[in-house]
Amino acid sequence: MRKLAVAALPLLLLTLAAPAQEGIRRTPLQKTDFPDGYTTITGLAEIQPGVSAGRHVHPGIETGYVLEGETVLSVDGQPDRTMKAGDSFTIPAGVPHDARVVGNGPAKVLAVYVVERGKPLATPVP
Repeated sequence: MRKLAVAALPLLLLTLAAPAQEGIRRTPLQKTDFPDGYTTITGLAEIQPGVSAGRHVHPGIETGYVLEGETVLSVDGQPDRTMKAGDSFTIPAGVPHDARVVGNGPAKVLAVYVVERGKPLATPVP
């Protein structure tokens, strides 16, 4: 279960935290300053077929759930993982990851980030 969570988290985190880009629509749902020193952010990412979020990291943990579609989640140190509706994931803080939508339809991912307050939600990495 832990390996699955670690593998899928990068997809959600990348798609929600990255700057606006063609083929990805991000909808912030909630934001609260909790726990102490951290901000918890919930959001929805809708990604078109063939679109990649781009490699990035977060200053905290990301957890998520694939609502629709199919993606390939790439997390450093883990084998690539194909995620489909009903799969969930967790990505540890500071671990580079990327996600790309495969198949004919778009993907929808619900993500929750618990990140250090005052730091950018995501930072691109090469």
